Amino acid sequence: MISIIVPTLNEEKYLPLLLKSIKRQDFSDYEVIVADAGSKDKTVKIAKNNGCRVIPGGLPAKGRNDGAKKAKGDLLFFVDADSTIPDKFMSKALKEFTAKKLDFAVFGLLPIESKKIQKIAFNICYNWYIFATEKFLPHASMGVLVKKDIFMRLNGYDETIKLAEDHDLARRAKKISKYGIIRSVKIFISDRRLRKEGWLSTAVKYFLCELHMIFIGPVRSDIFNYRFNHYDEK
Repeated sequence: MISIIVPTLNEEKYLPLLLKSIKRQDFSDYEVIVADAGSKDKTVKIAKNNGCRVIPGGLPAKGRNDGAKKAKGDLLFFVDADSTIPDKFMSKALKEFTAKKLDFAVFGLLPIESKKIQKIAFNICYNWYIFATEKFLPHASMGVLVKKDIFMRLNGYDETIKLAEDHDLARRAKKISKYGIIRSVKIFISDRRLRKEGWLSTAVKYFLCELHMIFIGPVRSDIFNYRFNHYDEK
């Protein structure tokens, strides 16, 4: 069984799209756990109406960790609420995961709301970059497939990290397990953060975050002012 774990906070707009894409999969041995951080909209109702297990969450790292503790599956798939997965995603991902004998896998990403030139820029700045650095500098973002026993050995996500805790998890995972990037499928993501904060400023922020992680260590201060779900604020 695969346990699909989704951290949420006021995701009534996007969560139905993710859940619909999950239900379209040609794979049925899964559960969906929604770790909700106190939504004030219809997020929890939507999750329950779609057969999800709903548990208390918090910031994304805490929500994912708490979801993993409740998971029944021997494989964990962490995905963000504002993402969707294409048809046959799960069967293709599992086939490649097994063929490569992976323990920890990540995916390329494709923003679905952007203009063509922005998608090209994103593909170069993120996908090409993580492919180029796969062997020596692992990355993970918005989609992680990992064996539960490996995740537990890692003690999950580091909840003291303010930004890029998923990259930190991937780099720790590579030290004790086989890490790789799934190439047969990509995850479709919303570009709302990029639109809200600006494409260039967001790119600069994550570039500086990468340098911080390489030369100083994980980002445990609030220097990059990361916030969880503030997209509808005026």
